[in-house]
Amino acid sequence: MHRWAARENFLHAVSMFADRTNWDLEENRLTRALTQRRAAGCRIIDLSASNPTTCDFAFDDEAILRAFQDPAALRYTPDPRGLPLARAAVADYYAGLGATVKAQEIFLTTGTSEAYSFLFRMLCNPGDEILIPTPSYPLFDFLADIQDVRLVRYPLLYEHGWQIDFHTLERAVTSRTRAAIVVHPNNPTGHYARKADAQRLAGICSQNEMAVIADEVFYDFSFLAERPATFAAEPNAPTFVLSGLSKISGLPQMKAGWIVAGGPEGAKADALARLEVIADTYLSMNAPVQCALPTLLAQREDFQRQVMGRARENLAELDKQLTVHKQCSRLEIEGGWNAVIRVPAVRSDEDAAIDLLESRDVYVHPGHFYDFEGDGHMVASLLVPQREFAEGIGRLLTLF
Repeated sequence: MHRWAARENFLHAVSMFADRTNWDLEENRLTRALTQRRAAGCRIIDLSASNPTTCDFAFDDEAILRAFQDPAALRYTPDPRGLPLARAAVADYYAGLGATVKAQEIFLTTGTSEAYSFLFRMLCNPGDEILIPTPSYPLFDFLADIQDVRLVRYPLLYEHGWQIDFHTLERAVTSRTRAAIVVHPNNPTGHYARKADAQRLAGICSQNEMAVIADEVFYDFSFLAERPATFAAEPNAPTFVLSGLSKISGLPQMKAGWIVAGGPEGAKADALARLEVIADTYLSMNAPVQCALPTLLAQREDFQRQVMGRARENLAELDKQLTVHKQCSRLEIEGGWNAVIRVPAVRSDEDAAIDLLESRDVYVHPGHFYDFEGDGHMVASLLVPQREFAEGIGRLLTLF
């Protein structure tokens, strides 16, 4: 009798939760293996490390902490779009990129995840569709689930560099498609949308009454001699550009992001009015970070110099080791923090990653984590300190 009562209580507990939260919460095999190796006291070389605050970069601690001593932070003067001085700093950032952005076209958010949430809520009814690229970062699936949005994937093709499969993208558009996401540059492939691709995407979205959502968190980290333009200057389709301090200044703990609205004036005005109601409902951006944002954004130049210096050194080290290892290669990279290593697809990427962890104490993200088509891909972070990176890559390559 007690056993049945317990079962009834369990069913009641399950039924009270929304279907959208019925995720598989069990640890995957790779995570379990990592937990076990760490519990055993093993020294793990983490080639997935992407937290800039723990990767041995130098920050101007004094300037950052001083920025939070502004007495204005003690007064509550809420603005749905964000405090004017903070939005002005973001507008100046885009001016430095050659794009004219007005402060009133900017909404501050507590990171890009909240920015996606605002946009999904504004654009989509339950069950509506958003096009997303694949490979891509897996966070999109959770953001969509929480907002009752359906994701439809369009592929990125690799042939001497990455490109959007526009044929498949156009075929994926239905009457319920509300937007297409482009990550510029993509994470993890590291490719930018070229001018012709950006124009074609904007044309498709304009023709089908869709928006462009451009995630540009890695935009500043370019290996190209001439970086493609930001989507903030896109005039032909309703466009929303997302970015923030997490990547630009290497300050993810500040939880400061933004949305820049662009495109045709009529649609942009309508979007700004709707976003203002959503943002005013939450007013989630705190005053101290907003007051400090001009200073925090100014930290980007020194941080980005450090990141790109290390990324180039790590990339050169990877290429040097690959020259004597004919079974592996790397895919072309134009920007961002990751390198995609192509390995023999003799088993699943997950099995290979677990073997690498258990036999050589190296942790790396397998390609399936990012929805790569087929096996044979490992994704390594270029933020890892150089000696550790070199040792980790050496161990990885011996596996094959």
